[in-house]
Amino acid sequence: MTPEALARLHAMCFTRPRPWSAAEFDALLKGPGCFLIARETGFVLGRAVAGEAELLTLAVDPAHRRQGAGRRLVEEFTAEAARRGADTAFLEVAASNAPARALYRAAGWDEAGVRRGYYRDPGGPAEDAIILARALTRSAE
Repeated sequence: MTPEALARLHAMCFTRPRPWSAAEFDALLKGPGCFLIARETGFVLGRAVAGEAELLTLAVDPAHRRQGAGRRLVEEFTAEAARRGADTAFLEVAASNAPARALYRAAGWDEAGVRRGYYRDPGGPAEDAIILARALTRSAE
């Protein structure tokens, strides 16, 4: 997927506080340890550096939600992060995003903390981010 295609799908999935731009995706993809897993149904963008991984964003085409696409992408993310040497993975999710929180909980992620007022929306109140973590098992190489 091109940065433009990533930005288009991200905009379909995230409106608050704002979707990421193609330029932001391009910069992230060029960053150290960054990796993209893209499928017809969506994508997951992450990075693995110094034994830790971060799931930066997950976007599933609305037409493919509730069909296991998100779960498969999360599983592929954790496998790739472990392959890249990460022992632990982290992510942040909006406190109000119940579907995403349920997806991550079902995939073995546990609440590790809260970032108060992390998501800032110029048109509304700030929202907390829930920090989730998951231990990873490295695959045999």
